[in-house]
Amino acid sequence: MANAKSKTTRFTLPGLTNDQASQVVTILRERLVCYSDLHLTLKHVHWNVVGPNFIGVHEMIDPQVDLVRLFADAVAERIAALGASPKGTPGAIVSTRSWEDYKLGRDTVQAHLEELDKVYDGVIESNRKALADLEELDLVTQDLLIDHTAELEKFQWFIRAHLENAAGAIPG
Repeated sequence: MANAKSKTTRFTLPGLTNDQASQVVTILRERLVCYSDLHLTLKHVHWNVVGPNFIGVHEMIDPQVDLVRLFADAVAERIAALGASPKGTPGAIVSTRSWEDYKLGRDTVQAHLEELDKVYDGVIESNRKALADLEELDLVTQDLLIDHTAELEKFQWFIRAHLENAAGAIPG
């Protein structure tokens, strides 16, 4: 039976109160929406990128899609372990996200990478906020998101390496 206040079942993880679990679930549901949106956006870019360096970027995106999908799965399973229901439907994504939909369709490598850099800025910044919020709540969940954030930062580095090369200026 679900506790209406905490939106978790009567069982949560040992060492967490229902109130703490509810707060962690709220944070994780935001991450689930973010990761679900990101992996779909990345796949969209994979299908729509064209121009010079197409194949390199096209092939760089798929491992990102796969790993971000795994991040979403890990977050959803953590929500379930906390005694709540993960919401992974398209409607949940659209109704709860706070950002605009990715605006590019078929476009150049440069255009997509510039937009993806902005997308990664938003995801990483929101992950860092979640990390700070989890500091006193649940270090296990925080550790999960630390690993995700490190990988997302690496992916953004890949994107920025292409952008830096395209700009023609390599800082000394």
